[in-house]
Amino acid sequence: MEEFQIIQGGMGIGVSDWRLARAVALQGQLGVVSGTALDNVCARRLQLGDPGGYVRRALQHFPFGNIATRILERYFIEGGKAESTPFANVPLYTIDPSPELIELTIAANFAEVYLAREGHGGQVGINYLEKIQLPTLASLYGALLAKVDCILMGAGIPREIPGILDRLARGEDAELKLNIENGDEIPLRFDPSSISDEVPTLKRPSFLAIVSSSTLAQALLKRATGEITGFVIESSTAGGHNAPPRGKLQLNNQGEPIYGTRDEVDLAKIAALGKPFWIAGSVGRPDRLRQVQALGATGIQVGTAFAFCRESGLENALKVRTLQQLRKGRVKVYTDPQASPTGFPFKVIQLANTLADPAIYTDRPRTCNLGYLRTAYRLDDGRIGYRCTSESPASYVKKGGDLAKTEGRKCLCNALLANIGLPQRRAGGYIEQPLLTAGDDLAAVTELLAEGQESYSAADVIQYLLSIP
Repeated sequence: MEEFQIIQGGMGIGVSDWRLARAVALQGQLGVVSGTALDNVCARRLQLGDPGGYVRRALQHFPFGNIATRILERYFIEGGKAESTPFANVPLYTIDPSPELIELTIAANFAEVYLAREGHGGQVGINYLEKIQLPTLASLYGALLAKVDCILMGAGIPREIPGILDRLARGEDAELKLNIENGDEIPLRFDPSSISDEVPTLKRPSFLAIVSSSTLAQALLKRATGEITGFVIESSTAGGHNAPPRGKLQLNNQGEPIYGTRDEVDLAKIAALGKPFWIAGSVGRPDRLRQVQALGATGIQVGTAFAFCRESGLENALKVRTLQQLRKGRVKVYTDPQASPTGFPFKVIQLANTLADPAIYTDRPRTCNLGYLRTAYRLDDGRIGYRCTSESPASYVKKGGDLAKTEGRKCLCNALLANIGLPQRRAGGYIEQPLLTAGDDLAAVTELLAEGQESYSAADVIQYLLSIP
């Protein structure tokens, strides 16, 4: 793996889409697509008529044509669905997913990486969340089929992923332990031969673990099932999910988690591990790039600045409105300890007409109909059930959950799809609303806007970051 100075963060659902990753890779840095919920992203793009024909073009290159044909027959709508019609549901993942869901997941991950890599020699990675385990094996296989250069994973301890990459690249079956809420584990399995009798040998991509401490980095190097290429060291100022503070959770006067000296990463210990590493979180400035490189880092991972550039998948009206409010100093990033059903703190942009608005949040009928952040738990009869703290409190309690855990939870799955212009319209007419996230240094994005301009490009971000302070 080349030691890039800049890694573009793999953000949200579809914010780091193939267009953004491709634009960054064309500039000689590591472009990264988000691997979260790509089954739904792909299915919804097809139901909108696949504007530009990009998904269909990628599926023409998918190595299993019969699968591509089945997906198009199931989801593609010539000219797009009627605006008033809800998107067709993609089945929710369980420990025993349908063959159709596995096929869609593999093909969707293939298509996103294929389009990001198409027509150039730059390198492209894909980012996954360790917390979202059920689709992981099929997702990884799809990315490998598209010759992805790098896998990045955080939001947990991705100890098993390096060995899984080894096995999938060799065309062998792979196993991932699913965490059960009571501390138990059960194995999830995927066998490439279940897709085709002809199983190809694939390139094994590099692997970057996203961690928040030198202790975790050291533990992963000792216990990982295969090679870890390097690390992304993410601080509590980064956008999206943050690791919780170490020790007892305390909140400031605004209700945000308080991070202290115990949460600071010892970069000297990271450097001593002998692996390349990149710093993430409030580093999206040229002086910060030079500072962390002086401390031994290879470079930086930047998300927020890329999230609001022209090539990102974020819905354009949301970009424009956020940038306009930023220029007026009216936007704040809030570290919400309750928003995410994962229980991890989550950065929220406090913007009107989004789920950050209490009135908009209260108006949403709570349900869990996508299920990516559900937790598996064991029923009294030994079977596996699924529950999410963002579903209706009555439903969560009926499944044995603690009512207190549902307070303030927001459905990130639906909101993040709304962020990229793919909101679900429910049968009763309710349309899912967005919820934006960014790092604490969001205000720095205004430095990328030239006088009189309302937008900027991914190339502008890279040129700015590599400029001499």
